[in-house]
Amino acid sequence: MRIKHSKYRNTGLIYELLVKQIAADVLENKESKAIKILKKYYSGTSTLAKEYKLYEFVVKNNSVSQAKAETIISTITEVSRKFNQKTLKNQKYQLISEIKENYNIEEFFSVEVRDYKALASLYCLLEAQNNADLVDPNFLVNNKTTLLEHLTSKKQNEKDVKDSLIEQYSKYDKDLKLLTFKILLEKFNDKYKDLLPEQKNILKEFITSVNSSKKLYSLVNKELKKISEEVEKLSKKVTDDIVKIKLDEVAKSIKPLAKTDKVTDSHLVNLMQYYDLVNELKKL
Repeated sequence: MRIKHSKYRNTGLIYELLVKQIAADVLENKESKAIKILKKYYSGTSTLAKEYKLYEFVVKNNSVSQAKAETIISTITEVSRKFNQKTLKNQKYQLISEIKENYNIEEFFSVEVRDYKALASLYCLLEAQNNADLVDPNFLVNNKTTLLEHLTSKKQNEKDVKDSLIEQYSKYDKDLKLLTFKILLEKFNDKYKDLLPEQKNILKEFITSVNSSKKLYSLVNKELKKISEEVEKLSKKVTDDIVKIKLDEVAKSIKPLAKTDKVTDSHLVNLMQYYDLVNELKKL
């Protein structure tokens, strides 16, 4: 999936628009309600104010080295993961509601902002980082490319950006995160265009659960048990005695992980193959 940019939820963009609104109100000798809104939501230690600091850091940095730009993006996305997303969503809703009460919302968002592309790209990366759904890696590459070009003021090589994303993902887990992201990159390049829904789901779960070893361990065992039962049940429909015997052996060989086992890339590969087997048996 692709994350759609929302002006109404982009903390950095709304800040820039509020500043422009204040300037417009002052020029017209009007009391600016935007000043009160800006102070209320963008100062202090609220989650929204903290998120804005991430946007501000990106906007204020340009012509930095490639290494520093990479560090800025990885640090910002990591910090974003620590925010309470429910609280942040509520604060954004309240912010937009207050803007609507005082201004024509369509006119407010129609004003051009200089760093719009960078702000939009950062929004999409942060949303993708905190989204449980499977996000198209090429979408991540495109948005990271835009951010890197803003930060370095240099044209970026797409392959280098892909490599840096893979390296970033590999930091979460040396084997697992690297493998799953590589598979996803190839999948969205049509090499894995025929993945089954169950396979897509397990890939998503491996990514979103990778930092919780207990959760991932429980998930893999649950899937292994389900697949074993499914193979055993479906094998009863097979009329060929030799094939039936082999399927029974396969079902018995699908065993849950031991308490001392660590989930690795081989478990992912096995699950993907087991799903293919179940799918073929269902066709019989």
